[in-house]
Amino acid sequence: MTTTRQWNVEIYIDEHVDERMTNAEARLHTGDNRYLVGRGTAHRHPEDAEVAAIGDELAAARALSSLAHELIHTAATDIEQLTEEHVHLRS
Repeated sequence: MTTTRQWNVEIYIDEHVDERMTNAEARLHTGDNRYLVGRGTAHRHPEDAEVAAIGDELAAARALSSLAHELIHTAATDIEQLTEEHVHLRS
């Protein structure tokens, strides 16, 4: 028997042009009223060209990486609660 579940990730991006900074937040909705959040930031060097897409990409990638670590931590915590043993999962 195969069961299919759908999880959705939403990425919110805020660009602060005057500060040369872009923030991103990746939110994972698992469908069971839980969600996890990862955050990422990108900083533009003053001498670099102002290309918003690059800051968006870097901040979003870092937010997704952070989210992946949060998900691994959540899985380890869930396993520890079930087994009552310390668990170390690799990224």
